[in-house]
Amino acid sequence: MKFLKLLILFTVVSFNLNAQNNSTLKSNRQNNVTYVIKNVNIIPMTKENKVIENATVVIKENKIHSINKSIPENSVIIDGMNKWLIPGLIDMHVHTLADGSPFVIYPTKGPIVSYNTQYNMTPYIANGVTTVFDLAARTEHFGQRNEIIRGDVIGPRMALAKVIGGKKSNPIAKTPSDGRNAVRFAKEEGYEFIKVYTWLNEETFKAVIDEAEKQNMKVVGHIPVAFEGKPAKDIFIPHFGLIAHAEELSKQTDDYSYKKAQEFAHLAKENGTWLIPNLTNMVAIISQAKSIKNVENLPNLKYVHPLMQNKWITSNGYFGRKKFIPYFQKQADFHKLIVKAFKEAGVPMVSGTDAGISGVVWGFSLHDELKLLVEAGLTNEEALSSATRLGAEWLEIDDKIGTIETGKFADLILLEGNPLDDINNTRKISGVFVNGKWIDRSKIDLMLSDVEKWNNANKEKYDWKELLNTLKN
Repeated sequence: MKFLKLLILFTVVSFNLNAQNNSTLKSNRQNNVTYVIKNVNIIPMTKENKVIENATVVIKENKIHSINKSIPENSVIIDGMNKWLIPGLIDMHVHTLADGSPFVIYPTKGPIVSYNTQYNMTPYIANGVTTVFDLAARTEHFGQRNEIIRGDVIGPRMALAKVIGGKKSNPIAKTPSDGRNAVRFAKEEGYEFIKVYTWLNEETFKAVIDEAEKQNMKVVGHIPVAFEGKPAKDIFIPHFGLIAHAEELSKQTDDYSYKKAQEFAHLAKENGTWLIPNLTNMVAIISQAKSIKNVENLPNLKYVHPLMQNKWITSNGYFGRKKFIPYFQKQADFHKLIVKAFKEAGVPMVSGTDAGISGVVWGFSLHDELKLLVEAGLTNEEALSSATRLGAEWLEIDDKIGTIETGKFADLILLEGNPLDDINNTRKISGVFVNGKWIDRSKIDLMLSDVEKWNNANKEKYDWKELLNTLKN
C-alpha cells in the first residue's frame, strides 16, 4: 500500500513536471524563431534619430540581432514595405488591475476580486505599450510580472514603485522614522522605486527621499499638500527625481502665468527633477465632470473589466462637479504652458497617462497623451522620445530598451504610417514585437475580441456598490 502511494505520488509529480517542461519548451520554441523584417523604414529614436530607409532587421532570441546584415536561413519573413518601425512605447504612469482585497476577511480567504492577467495586459500590447511603470504597485503585481517573464502571459515589462504616504496608502508614514523604515521595507520586498504621496508631512517627505537615495532607489510622486503656500523652491528636494503629474505643480499656485511655469521649469532643471506632464488625466476629469455619458460612450470602454466599468459609471468621483469645470480647465491650460516652459528649459519629460483612473483606458491612453503633448508644443519626434528613449533612461534600462539598436530587446512596433509626419500614426499598428514575440494585426484583433467578449458575457456579475456593501457587512 505504501509502495502504491509512492508510485502515485511519483506519477503525479512527473506529470506536473512534464507539463511545466512542455510549456517551457513551447515558450522557448517561440522565442527561438528568427524573424526578419524586410524593406522597413526604421525610426531608431536614438539622440541622432537618423531614419534608416528600406532596412532589413533580424530579430533572434528576443533581441535585435542585426540591421542591414545577412539574412539567416529558415527565418520568418515580415514584409515591411512602406511601413515604419519604432521602439515599443513606455507608459510611465499606470495603475494596473490586480487581484486583491481591501482587508483580510479571514485567513486563507484569498482575494475578493480576481482578474485574468492576460486580459489586463492585452490593451497594453494591442497598443504597442511594451513597458509600464506602475505607480501603486502591490505584491500581486510581482506575480503578474512573473507570469509575463515565464511566458504564461503576453504583457509589458513592469517597473514597480511602492507608495508611501501620510494616509490613504499602505504603508502610512507620519514621522521621519516611519518614512525611513517604510523605504527600507520596500527595498527588502523587492520594489525598485519609491512613490511619495500627497499626505506626507514635510519632514517625512524629506526623510523618505533621503532614505531612498541611501537605498539607491529613485523617487517619483506627488508634491504633498504640506507645501501649499510655501516658496516653490521648497518643493524641489535633492533626489526627488520625477513629478507624477503637471497637476502637482498647478496645485501649488494660483498664478497660472507662463512666468510661473518658467519658474517651476528653472527649479526642476537645477534639481535634476523630470516631469510626467500627464495631460490625459485632466482632459478625462473635465470630460467626466461634464457628463457621465462621456464615460459610457468611451470607444474603448469595452476593453475595461466590468467591475471597473460599473465603478466608473455608478461611483464616479468627478461626475456632478460641474462648478469645478472652469478651475479644471484653467489647470489644463496651465499644464500646456508647463510643457512649453519645461521644453524651453531643457527639462526631460516622459509620457505617462494615469491609466486605470476612471475614464483612462490602459494602452489606448498613451496615444491620446502623445497627441496632447504635440498640441502642447512638442514636436512629433520629441513626443515619441518621451514615450521611448527618455522613459528608458529614467528607469535606467536604456541599455536594454527605448531605441532600435542591435543587442537590445526586441520590443518594437510596426506602423502603417510615419509618426514623424503625423503623431496619430502611432495608432496604425500593423504588429508588435513583445520581447521578440511577433503579434500581428490579426492576432491583436483576436486578443482584443477575447477581452471584449468576456467583459460582455460577465457584465451583470459585477456591481461596485454591491461589492462595497458586502465588505461593510
